[in-house]
Amino acid sequence: MCLIAFAIDCHPAYSLVLVANRDEFRARETMPAGFWTDASHVLAGRDRQAGGTWLGVTTGGKLAAVTNYRDMRQQVLDPPSRGLLVADYLRDPAITPAVLSEQLMKDAHRYDGFNLLYGSCSGLHYFTNRGGSSGPVQPGIHALSNHLLDTGWPKVITARERLTRIMQQSEIRCDELVHSLSDPAPYAAELLPDTGIGPERERFLSPLFIDGESYCTRSTTVILVRRDGEVTFMEQGYDTPDNPQQLFTFQLRP
Repeated sequence: MCLIAFAIDCHPAYSLVLVANRDEFRARETMPAGFWTDASHVLAGRDRQAGGTWLGVTTGGKLAAVTNYRDMRQQVLDPPSRGLLVADYLRDPAITPAVLSEQLMKDAHRYDGFNLLYGSCSGLHYFTNRGGSSGPVQPGIHALSNHLLDTGWPKVITARERLTRIMQQSEIRCDELVHSLSDPAPYAAELLPDTGIGPERERFLSPLFIDGESYCTRSTTVILVRRDGEVTFMEQGYDTPDNPQQLFTFQLRP
């Protein structure tokens, strides 16, 4: 997962609006979004290689998402999968945000760089193991890519601006959110960060929507949570020519 834009408690009808692009190698096998057979309360896509996920919700209202923190100059030897941070949190009802926060403080150094959003559909926390400020996410409109939350990368600024415009509407539409992150245009080199991968690769990874031969945006996910507890979860896939779409609607239950 490489770009997430989300709005917390800033719309009269929705407590949470989230749209996210997952960027990944085409060869990495993936299961499309669905309720998991080994944890029926979890709704998420799934990485077949390590068993984790990049973004998911539960019928009880837990939510988590992870992005990589890109810095090739600071890497861990043989790290565990960051997607398991999301999967384990969603699967286990005993892992509350407080419990996970304690675990992260002890174990986060074992992982390559990551940003983690976790909590519930009514409130999220942010954690990074790369030295940024962690804690509750304040109400408002935010964006996260492969650096710290709300950092000034061009794609992050654009994603926030586009979601801000959409949030002015009385009804939020999934297709409009998907379209907001579908722009494949790269940014000018002078606007881009230096994460240790070289200028050419920085520019390749700079668009909101990445369209490469081996590495690309493979899906866009939308999560809408109404104030009455109705959740809409939509995943737009790009792995096959027919661009399959998964759509789920359910009511949060205690």
